[in-house]
Amino acid sequence: MRSPRTLVFVALAAVCGAAVVAIGTATVVDAQRSRHAADRAVKADAPLAAKILTSGKPYAVVRTLDKRQSSTYGRVAIAPLNGTTPGTPVLAGPTCGRVAVAAGRGLCLDSFGTTMGVEVLNAKLQQVHEIDLAGIPSRARISPDGRWGGVTAFVVGHAYAAPGTFSTATTLIDMDSGKAVANIEKDFKVYDGGRLVTAQDKNYWGLTFAKDDDTFYATLAANGRTWLIEGSIRARTAHTIHSNVECPSLSPDQTRIGFKKAVAHDPTRWRLTVLNLRTGKETPLAETRSVDDQVYWLDDRHLLYGEDGQTWIVDADGGGRPRVWLPNSDSATVEGARGAAVE
Repeated sequence: MRSPRTLVFVALAAVCGAAVVAIGTATVVDAQRSRHAADRAVKADAPLAAKILTSGKPYAVVRTLDKRQSSTYGRVAIAPLNGTTPGTPVLAGPTCGRVAVAAGRGLCLDSFGTTMGVEVLNAKLQQVHEIDLAGIPSRARISPDGRWGGVTAFVVGHAYAAPGTFSTATTLIDMDSGKAVANIEKDFKVYDGGRLVTAQDKNYWGLTFAKDDDTFYATLAANGRTWLIEGSIRARTAHTIHSNVECPSLSPDQTRIGFKKAVAHDPTRWRLTVLNLRTGKETPLAETRSVDDQVYWLDDRHLLYGEDGQTWIVDADGGGRPRVWLPNSDSATVEGARGAAVE
């Protein structure tokens, strides 16, 4: 026969278990309601989105970050471009932690705990392939011809990483097949001054692609320093070309790299900067806040970046001043013609 104390414990356990089940059920119901509300909002915007997608004119693709619309927070939105000015964004795609488009292809990165879901999208921003990779979404870029995708994730578990800290993994994706074809750290040989980089703590992030369907640039970090590397996809090799470069982005005219430069440490502070690839000259940009983002070239004279829940624009020559380009958004890229600036 059970004692009164045992009966009380069993009763309490039953009540607690019921409460946990109730809370879990409520959470699932709330998530379903939010998802359904977001799906309805995307469906309502579908006619406007289709008009923009099929117009043949350039448009911006972003993540919407309007906290007043919690059910659609993080959803892909598109906005028509009038020169360098975006129009009103409309919902057009899935929820993403990072998004990128180019040449009728798209990448949507989302996080599922310690796993990153990578969706390859078509010109209608609909999923055609899906890959699961380890890590938390960080960066995404697509080559100008749509052939290659590059994604970076924060991961845990590298032997050299301190407990509880992150390292990075950068993966090359074949956009035709939707398959991961290479890990930069594992599958590429990278050289610094002719010597193979063998540092145990090496990390790579922030791929950006040239127009030749082969050349790429990225960041290498090792032994407490960072470099810009230039590599060949076909040869599976790369070499360092400039120090203190993070999150590079190649200009449409292929002559410059926009990046964030570490100007202070403990804590790290960055300054957005443009590097001339021919001369090695660095030009600090007018944005003086510490911005942690991979910039994107709107055209040859302007760069976009996310900061404080908004997309900003700044001149590439170091002049002018930063200004809000599209409120309540980040992860901006552009589908359509880019190159010489259109005022």
